[in-house]
Amino acid sequence: MWILWAANFIVMAGTSLVVPFLPLYIETLGIHQLASMEQWSGWIFSAQFVTAFIFQPIWGSFADRYGRKMMLLRAGIGMGIVTALMGFVVAPWQLLLLRLINGIFAGFISMAVSLQASITPDEYAGRALGTLQTGSIAGALIGPVIGGVLAEAFGFKGVFFLTGALLLLASIVVMIFVKENHQKIEKGKVQVKREWGLLMPLMPVFIASIVTQAGMMSIEPIVTIYAKTIYHGRHLAIMAGLVVATSGVANLIGAPTLGRLGDRIGQRKVLIVALIMAAVTYLPQALAHGIGTLLVGRFLLGLFIGGMIPSLNALVKKMAPNNMQATAFGLNSSSLFLGNLIGPLIGSSIAAAYTIRDVFYVTMSILVANAMILIWNRSIDHADHNHPINQRA
Repeated sequence: MWILWAANFIVMAGTSLVVPFLPLYIETLGIHQLASMEQWSGWIFSAQFVTAFIFQPIWGSFADRYGRKMMLLRAGIGMGIVTALMGFVVAPWQLLLLRLINGIFAGFISMAVSLQASITPDEYAGRALGTLQTGSIAGALIGPVIGGVLAEAFGFKGVFFLTGALLLLASIVVMIFVKENHQKIEKGKVQVKREWGLLMPLMPVFIASIVTQAGMMSIEPIVTIYAKTIYHGRHLAIMAGLVVATSGVANLIGAPTLGRLGDRIGQRKVLIVALIMAAVTYLPQALAHGIGTLLVGRFLLGLFIGGMIPSLNALVKKMAPNNMQATAFGLNSSSLFLGNLIGPLIGSSIAAAYTIRDVFYVTMSILVANAMILIWNRSIDHADHNHPINQRA
C-alpha cells in the first residue's frame, strides 16, 4: 500500500504541476486574445478527460487478462513520454493533440486502486483504499504550488520535462518494488459477453460515481471567482489558493477516517451520510458574505468528500467478480472522468445563466438526489453486508 501511495503521490504531483500555468503556456504558443485563450484552455484541459473516459474500461479488461502491474507501467511510461513531448510544441493544436493522446495512456491511479483492492481483504478495503487515496490528494495539493515555483525558475517547457521525468520515476518505483503474481487468462467471446453481464449490478455504483464527481466539480472551476466576489482585502491570490486547497487538506483527514468507518458499518451507509452532509456544507458556502465562512464550509465539504471515492471503490471491489475487478475499476474510473467533464459544464452554465450562488444550490440537489437513489437501491446494501465482519457479527 505504501509503495503504491508513493507512486500515486508522484503521479498526481507531476500531472498537476502544469495546471497553474497552462493558459499562460498557451499564450506563448501565439494565442493572445483573451476569448481565444479561454477557449483553447478549456479544450486543452478537457481533452485528456475525453480519451481517458473512452479507454479506461479497455485497459481494465487488459489488466484482468495480463496483470495490473503491466498496465501501471503502460500508464506511467506512456504519460511520461507524452508529457515531456508537450515541452516541444510550437502551436496550440499540437498541445491539444498530445493531451488527447495522454488521455489514452491515463489510468495509473485507477489501476493502482485496482491492484491494492485485489490483495486487500474485504474487511480492510475501506481503510486501505482511503489511505491510498491520500497519496493522490497530497500530490494534487502540492503539485500546483511546486509547478508555479518551477515555472518561474525554469520556464514553462522545463516543467513539462520535469513532469515527464516524475511519471517515469513512478514507473520505476512500480517496476522495482511492486510484486504481482498474475496468471494470464484467455477468454472466449461467449465467456467475455457473459462476464460483462455480471457487471450490470454495479451500474448504480457507476452512476453514483458520475453524479458524485459531477456534483463536486460543478463549483471547482469557478470557486476562486466566487471568493473574489466576497473578499476585498489584500493578498487575494493567497486567499483564492486557500479556498481551493482547504477542501483538499480536509480530504487527507476524511478519506482514511471514513474509509475505516465504512469497514465497520458498511460502505453504503457511509456513502449516503457523506453525500447528505456534503450537500449540507454547500449551504453556508452559498450564503457566505465573508471569506471565513467560505473557508469553514470548504473544509467541512472536504471532510465528507474524502469518504465518497474510497466507499465507491470498496463497493466495486465487493460487488465485482474476482476475474473482472480491473475491468470494473476501469469502468468506475471512466465514470469519474465523465463526472469531471459534466460537472464544470453544469457549474459554468448555471453561473452564466443565473448566479454563482445558484450553483451551490443545484449541486446540493444533485448530491441529495444521489443519496436518495442509494437509499432506495437495496442491491448495494446486500453486497455490503456480505463481507467477513458483518458475517462474523
